[in-house]
Amino acid sequence: MEGMNDYSRIERVIRHLDAHHRTQPSLADLARVADVSEFHFHRLFSRWAGITPKGFLKALTSAHAKELLKSSRSVLDAALDAGLSGPGRLHDLLVTVDGVTPGEIKASGAGLEIHYGVHPTPFGPCLIAATPRGVCHLSFIEEEARAVRALRREWPAARIVKAQDATAKIVRRAFRTSADPSAPIRTYLIGSPFQLKVWQALLRVPPGRVASYGDVARLVGSPDASRAVGTALATNRVAYLIPCHRVIRETGVFGEYRWGAPRKRAILAWESR
Repeated sequence: MEGMNDYSRIERVIRHLDAHHRTQPSLADLARVADVSEFHFHRLFSRWAGITPKGFLKALTSAHAKELLKSSRSVLDAALDAGLSGPGRLHDLLVTVDGVTPGEIKASGAGLEIHYGVHPTPFGPCLIAATPRGVCHLSFIEEEARAVRALRREWPAARIVKAQDATAKIVRRAFRTSADPSAPIRTYLIGSPFQLKVWQALLRVPPGRVASYGDVARLVGSPDASRAVGTALATNRVAYLIPCHRVIRETGVFGEYRWGAPRKRAILAWESR
C-alpha cells in the first residue's frame, strides 16, 4: 500500500470498524488493516483523531448519533435566537454564501477566471477552486485530472487556472490550520433560491452537532420539504464549508454523503471528539 496518505489508512480502518465493530477488533487487527505496525498505528490514529480507536468507534454508533440529535435541537434554537453575524455567531468558519445570478448561470462563467489547487486535508486530498467573489468548488478527490474535468463541466466558459499558493491560504483557514481560522470565507454558488436557503441553514448547525433533514426543513420555513432538503444537500459543490455532513436521519443513521459515507463518519467523529 505504498503511497497511501494518512486519511486513506484511516478510511480503511473506518470501513473495517463499520463491518466488524461487533467483534471489537484489537489494536493489532486495526494495525494490519492500516498496513503499519501497532506502534505506528497507535501514533497515527491518536494524532489524526485525538482519541483512541475505541473512543472513535463509540462516536460512530447510532446511539451516539441519536444523542447528538437530541442535544442539537436546543443548540439550533439558540443559534436562531442569537443570530448569525458578529461575535454571537455559532459557526466557526464564518462562511458567507453568495448566489450566482440567472444571467451568470446562463453565461456559464464566460469572462470569469477561476483559480484552483489540490491540497492535503485531514480527510484526504481536496480540490478547491475560487473566483474573485468566493470559493465555487471544494471536493475531496481521488484523482486530480478527473476532478479538474468535473470543475470544467461546472464552469464550461470560464478560464480555469491552477494557482496552488492562492488556494492554499483558503484551505488553511477552512481546516483551521492557519493562524486566523475565523477569517471569513466567502462562497460563490450555483443553486435555486431554495437550495441557497438550505445551504445557509446548514451554517446554523455548529461543529460537533447534527441535524435531521426535518430540522433543516424547519429552519428554512418549509417543514414538509425534507426530501427537497436532501436534494439540496446532494448538489452542494463545496464540501465541508457548507456542512452537509452534519445532517443525518431521524433514526440516527448517518446516511449517504456525496464524498463517501466513511468520510462523513470521519468528519462527524472528528468534530464531536
